[in-house]
Amino acid sequence: MVDVSPKLETARRATAEVLVRMRPATLRALRNNPKGNPLEIARVAGIAAAKRTAELIPLCHPLLLSHIDVRAELCKNGILITSAIRTTGPTGVEMEALTAAAVAALTVYDMCKAAERGIEITGLRLLEKTGGKSGTYRAPRSPRTRVT
Repeated sequence: MVDVSPKLETARRATAEVLVRMRPATLRALRNNPKGNPLEIARVAGIAAAKRTAELIPLCHPLLLSHIDVRAELCKNGILITSAIRTTGPTGVEMEALTAAAVAALTVYDMCKAAERGIEITGLRLLEKTGGKSGTYRAPRSPRTRVT
């Protein structure tokens, strides 16, 4: 694990996204899912995953997170999941944001696989990160995931 003790504690934020691509018929069936509301369960799973990132990713620092927001929204191709994480500390929260989005997407797959086995999880990426010595990063905009 990298020694972050000499680093200054700064406000840090990261946002990530992932697309869970599925057929329109599967999207229409979400309301009647026997396991419950996939969007809400995915949101809770993403929050829980962000809190446990250091247990899942070797050499990742355990962080005291000050805010976690995970959103799952219907879009024309499926479900767009975004996560936003904040902390004040010596290292960033990119891995927490990516982990939250990935686990939320896997949760949607698990809840919807009976309706469609061909669901595709695609485009997991860091959208933005702020804070720390390296400053701000913003990913190029992607037209593929307009929310409907």
